[in-house]
Amino acid sequence: MALLDNKTAIVTGASSGIGRAIALKFAAEGANVVIADTVEQPIEGGQATADMIRSAGGTAIYVKTNISDWNAVDALAGATLDHFGRLDVMVNNAAIYTSTNLIETTPEQWNRVIGVNLTGFFYCNKRAVTQMLTQTPVNEVRGRIINISSQHGMVACPGDFPYSVSKGGIVQMTRQIAVDHANDLIVCNAIAPGKIITGKPGVANDPDALDYSRRRTPWPRLGHPNDVTGAALFLASDMASYITGINLTVDGGWMAG
Repeated sequence: MALLDNKTAIVTGASSGIGRAIALKFAAEGANVVIADTVEQPIEGGQATADMIRSAGGTAIYVKTNISDWNAVDALAGATLDHFGRLDVMVNNAAIYTSTNLIETTPEQWNRVIGVNLTGFFYCNKRAVTQMLTQTPVNEVRGRIINISSQHGMVACPGDFPYSVSKGGIVQMTRQIAVDHANDLIVCNAIAPGKIITGKPGVANDPDALDYSRRRTPWPRLGHPNDVTGAALFLASDMASYITGINLTVDGGWMAG
């Protein structure tokens, strides 16, 4: 039996990159997947994630969502429940960055990054937990949350002050939810990817930045989105029992070096 049969999952930022890979993997394992993103078309080009899932015989819908807006997050949950009646897995992946240090970061940039990466995660987690509390437990679990953090929530991201601060906040948010809602049978974990090559524009794929990441990563290649999907599938499934509050690092050994 597929690991996520009869489960319903929301994945934010699922039109592209890591979120897209997670959504595709979850659908392949039997989940109903809700693609939540500000745009439907992938940065990498090609077929939209929900269309790709449906083409392969899976079940998916796309809901245009700006997670920094509470009303949009509430509407996302409503659409999920209207279609599928339940929310089993919430994957918070959507994030933005500015590539600015403390001095360079304007108040507007700070507010925008924190608004998506931290407040947006707060909104999504709050709405998910509110729903999960109403649900009958299955195999001792009412629902599972996976927050995509970063190695840069534990060590500084050179020259990207708001991003690093937001990711550090996500790691602590994960612990807090896990502890506060363990008695409610709600599981909350994070995944901290290392350098994962995606189609996102700008400094992330700058040759100097890639060179730095290659030198910093012990494993002899950088990561791909599919490297993160296995960890996400594990934490979303009943295989992960008695595990809550962790920040699972998927980084080719970066944090060990």
